[in-house]
Amino acid sequence: MARKRTARSRRGSASRGLRRFLGAGVWLFAGLLLAGMGVGAIYVVSLDQEIRERFEGQRWALPARVYARPLELYEGRVLTPQALETELEALNYRSSEQGSGPGEYRVDGSRVSFTTRPFTFGDGPEPAHSVRVDFADGRVQSVREQENGGRVDLMRVEPLLVGSIYPTHGEDRILVSIDEVPRELIGALLAIEDRRFMSHRGVDPAGIARAAMANLRAGRTVQGGSTLTQQLVKNFYLTRDQTLARKANEAIMALLLERRYSKREILEAYLNEVYLGQAGERAIHGFGQGSQFYYQRPLNELRLDQLALLVGLARGASYYDPRRHPQRAKARRDQVLRAMLETGLADAEQIEAALDTELDVSPVVPQGRSRFPAFLDMVRRELRADYADEDLRSEGLRIFTTMDPVVQLTLEDRLKSGVDRVIEQRGSNLERLQAAAVVTDPQAGEVLAVVGDRNPQFPGYNRAVEAQRQVGSVLKPFVYLAALTQPGRYTLASLLDDSPMTIQLPHGEPWTPRNFDREHRGDVTAWEALVQSYNVATVRLAQEIGISQLIDVLQTLGLQRTPAPLPSLALGAIELSPLEVAGLYQALANGGYATGTRAIRDVLDLEDEVLSHYGLELRGAVPDGAVSLLTHALHDVTTEGTGRQISQRLPGRVVAGKTGTTNNFRDSWFAGFDDRYVTVIWLGMDDNEATGLTGGAAAAPIWADVMAGLGARSLRLDRHPEIAYQEIDLKSGGRVEREDHACEAVKSLPFWQNSMPENRADCDTGRTPDERGFFERLFR
Repeated sequence: MARKRTARSRRGSASRGLRRFLGAGVWLFAGLLLAGMGVGAIYVVSLDQEIRERFEGQRWALPARVYARPLELYEGRVLTPQALETELEALNYRSSEQGSGPGEYRVDGSRVSFTTRPFTFGDGPEPAHSVRVDFADGRVQSVREQENGGRVDLMRVEPLLVGSIYPTHGEDRILVSIDEVPRELIGALLAIEDRRFMSHRGVDPAGIARAAMANLRAGRTVQGGSTLTQQLVKNFYLTRDQTLARKANEAIMALLLERRYSKREILEAYLNEVYLGQAGERAIHGFGQGSQFYYQRPLNELRLDQLALLVGLARGASYYDPRRHPQRAKARRDQVLRAMLETGLADAEQIEAALDTELDVSPVVPQGRSRFPAFLDMVRRELRADYADEDLRSEGLRIFTTMDPVVQLTLEDRLKSGVDRVIEQRGSNLERLQAAAVVTDPQAGEVLAVVGDRNPQFPGYNRAVEAQRQVGSVLKPFVYLAALTQPGRYTLASLLDDSPMTIQLPHGEPWTPRNFDREHRGDVTAWEALVQSYNVATVRLAQEIGISQLIDVLQTLGLQRTPAPLPSLALGAIELSPLEVAGLYQALANGGYATGTRAIRDVLDLEDEVLSHYGLELRGAVPDGAVSLLTHALHDVTTEGTGRQISQRLPGRVVAGKTGTTNNFRDSWFAGFDDRYVTVIWLGMDDNEATGLTGGAAAAPIWADVMAGLGARSLRLDRHPEIAYQEIDLKSGGRVEREDHACEAVKSLPFWQNSMPENRADCDTGRTPDERGFFERLFR
């Protein structure tokens, strides 16, 4: 697929002004400035040429921002107050008395009141909303305006920032226009850094003289004489060397800039360029990013004292670092506040209140690494098909993904605690146990959550996407699905032979499959063989229908490879990632329709134009009647089969799924779904060592805990119009009609297209087989 190229000519107002610096005609002004000074004039022309090459085309390399899906609110939506509060907290909303200020919320029983922040989506801007949301029975009951009680039909909460893809030089900034910056910040900046900014021409001789006197009196450098324009020139173009030549160049360039560009354009460029801190290799530039770095909030939500601190950092972000040098930072902040009082930016009462406020910067330094590294890694993998890495690192793209923050946080919490519990119960020999998990929305084909490590924040190996592990019995359902698509030949009541068998493999060696318990049961129904995960009966069924039929079903439902057609494939002798397994089970949850899995919805450029939209993709389908039969059996796996622990942890919930355990207990799996989600859990060692864990004992309980945290909703198993139920004797596979039957094990099974067995079980009448045969022959 051809790579898409972003339009470099479309840029925001903050970068357009700077790119026009030093345009045509600047050299003329510089020449006039040094008229009559032949050598000087030549130098200015030369300097202008260098400026034009490195400054005229200068723009900021902006990281791509990756966002979660926006939370949509409307009457009837499945949502709880707890889930909404979790999402608001992830967005760094603050709990308050009224929840009426931007980024504030209040919880009062089944009502949540909050005020959103404005946000621009691909389909246009979403204004701020101040609403109260009432809940009942796990759903949104109403959404109304806080001020007048007016009904809100549909609204979106701004999406959570999942992470960023940074430029190679490590600079990070959020561009802001001068209109978005609080006037108090601009006023404070001018008051402390350059009070004559609006009147000087780029260089301020009076300021230089004043600084020189102050430094002379102090015996050291306590004040700088550079204007904001000179600081901008120094940051954008010049080195940090303190030489006369560099200072002279700085002054000339400042004069040239002021001649060509307005104060507004210069100030806006400064607001976005100023260096405000460091986090590892990531440099924090501009007040927009500085606000997030120190307070995890946008500029317009900061108090007077917080704005003053940011302004104070412009003098020296390392020296005044509030996390490392809080006393020094507070003194600098207070100096800015007093300057604001002197210039009339705030009254004495406001300044005194701000002076009395302690520093409250976020104690945790945002390192620039995503809190959700596995999901961000998956997004980057998908983007590589369409976008060059350079564009992702420099074009300021906005990428809207499918991640659901509440689902993601729930998965992380339940998976981590579940693995810790397994290690605690099973002993220290499992200290190196690893885990991965995926949750999808099957109807939309969207990945909602991904965890690639038992420590969800670890940014290394993404096992959910990269790990190729044998899947074991989680593949068995597809053997039975291939058979059930032939209702005239196979049903859940069909008898399968579970007696010992040996198969000659293509290279001549014999292979003897064995059941987990090494026992054999003779004839068993297909239902029992699947629910109890009998290996021998499953292999025999796969041999009957043909391994090629199994492969065809797997590829129809989304498998993107062709596995070797070996008999062991029926027992899951294929290596897949948890994401690939989720894709296969997603087709089962969709009634047989394969939709693929995707993590991205839209990609927007810096001008908010949609570059790419990723929609639902239908890849193939199998008969929904066969899938319905299979889903019934997979539900029974969770109640009376190898995954029966799930029914104990999710009492009364109708869910479906399958356990998986590979040879020598190397892998523990559970894959399954409810009415909303497909979830896959994997446990194992990276070096493929044995864990001693089965899918039913380890992965299944964790799966149940995750689904409980997500508010598992029951499947509706009786919806298919062509499905009828019949009680079956599990020993013979025959029908049972009488209530006073003598059968030992009877199960009501579903049948598709009138495929229920014609013969009645001998135990149904109480007669012997010979007597039953006589009467049947008599009345035939």
